[in-house]
Amino acid sequence: MAQVTFLPQHKSIQVSEGTTILKAARQAGIVIESPCNGAGTCGKCKVRLDQESLKHVAASGKHQLSREEEEQGYVLSCEAKITGDIRVEVIQKQKNETLKILSKGQSFDISLKPYIKKRYTASENETYILAGESPIGSESGDTTESIYGVVVDIGTTTLVASLVNLHSGEELDTASALNPQAVHAQDVLSRIKFASEGDGLEVMYSSLIDEVNGMIRKLTQRTGVSKDNIYEVIFSGNTCMLHLASHTNPESLGKYPYNPKVKGAQYHQAKAHQLEISEYGLIYLPPIISAYVGADITSGVLAAQLHEKKGITLFVDIGTNGEMVISFDGRLSATSTAAGPAFEGMNITHGMRAGEGAIELFEINDKAEITLRVIGQTKAIGICGSGLLDIVGELVAAGVINKSGKFIDHETGSLPSTLKERLVKQDGKLVFQVTQDVYLSQKDVRQVQLAKGAVRAGIEFLLDSKGVKASDVDKVLIAGSFGYHLRAKSLINLGLLPREFEGKIDFVGNTSKSGGQAFLLNEEYRNQMKQVVQEVEVLELANYKDFDKVFVRCLGF
Repeated sequence: MAQVTFLPQHKSIQVSEGTTILKAARQAGIVIESPCNGAGTCGKCKVRLDQESLKHVAASGKHQLSREEEEQGYVLSCEAKITGDIRVEVIQKQKNETLKILSKGQSFDISLKPYIKKRYTASENETYILAGESPIGSESGDTTESIYGVVVDIGTTTLVASLVNLHSGEELDTASALNPQAVHAQDVLSRIKFASEGDGLEVMYSSLIDEVNGMIRKLTQRTGVSKDNIYEVIFSGNTCMLHLASHTNPESLGKYPYNPKVKGAQYHQAKAHQLEISEYGLIYLPPIISAYVGADITSGVLAAQLHEKKGITLFVDIGTNGEMVISFDGRLSATSTAAGPAFEGMNITHGMRAGEGAIELFEINDKAEITLRVIGQTKAIGICGSGLLDIVGELVAAGVINKSGKFIDHETGSLPSTLKERLVKQDGKLVFQVTQDVYLSQKDVRQVQLAKGAVRAGIEFLLDSKGVKASDVDKVLIAGSFGYHLRAKSLINLGLLPREFEGKIDFVGNTSKSGGQAFLLNEEYRNQMKQVVQEVEVLELANYKDFDKVFVRCLGF
């Protein structure tokens, strides 16, 4: 046995020799962010050891650390196996308060007809709470004016909660946070795996419910609304997130034929899930389209009114998953691709979430001069997703990166000196120096290629399935919190979107939340969208034998 002491928590635990530091941390209840769930691919679970402790670990070295990091005593906690007593310094990650998480989303005129209603009976001096037309509880006195609901957009990476007055339809306040599940597993597939083993489901479920309750507490404290007057919560999220939020094992989503256990269009008792709202409160899960096209996309379809649109509209939610829907005179087809976590800044050498110190905008002008914008107007310490796509898109347009995704030879290439001098060697490999301390590596460019190739291939298949060319598309709607911070120029420079989409792109924001509000404020949309979802044609790209060829073709810039 070996003793592991975690700092700055000063928490010690005895573990068997051969245990990884990451596993020991989890046993001790210490959170070390490990987006790839210990697969050794993301490089984000770094911890620091003193010189004595370094003698008592063995690392496999699948993921390369820089020479500088090794000299400073860093190891990857998922790879470092403990062979004796050690002290581990856990590196503190950025706080939620500095993150830029979008809460706005496109919507439409909604007539008020909420599922939850109140009816006051003067003779009894009692207010009855109704779900539809069925009474679910009562309160003494006339409380008809105090009636609220909450929408929670459960994203793979971020959470947004919105408090809504059901009497007036007004949004009173929003709160946002990181999805706490992401510290254990960044993308949907690794989350399915994590939740299917041991106590993984309980960890995923309880951490999410705790965070949602924390956001509800913030909303009630800031607005003065009593939690006892919140009667319904809408959970709008992808299919895996709704399994985890309803304490349902998502294992079936990871195995053919990928049948979800949770289908949506259903209600749960809020108190059965320890949600801190009225004791009579309900949770509503919107209809789910398929295993990998979830209720967040159903909410997006409702918010953008895709099922009512004439002409050809393409709706793309860009994030950890790339989900897309095409509307052909209101007839809907949908698909999804695993874009992976690169767009969220994960698997990227200097990648980070959209918090203080993250480069969020990068431009090269006609004179090859560089402009960049850093969140918090402070020193750049990393690159968030929007900055990453900007950097790669601008370097492609400027000829620093060629069509195959390689940095051009800085010695023989005909680049302006302002760009050429930024192509330098780091540990013997060519990188582009964005700032003095932040650079883009060849591996980072490859990660962007894989993510953008997956999304572009999905778009190509969706268009092809309808016999539609890119030039035939009338409007392109880019949805999602991440998508809202992107620029059309970067998406087209990268080839993530076809050049024919230029001038047709609208950024519609967090439609998972705004569509969720529509479900909250008018019960008629629940049956309407249940019917719409049943008629959506779902394309499973894994079933197409040519998908690999199209994907490879879409990797080029």
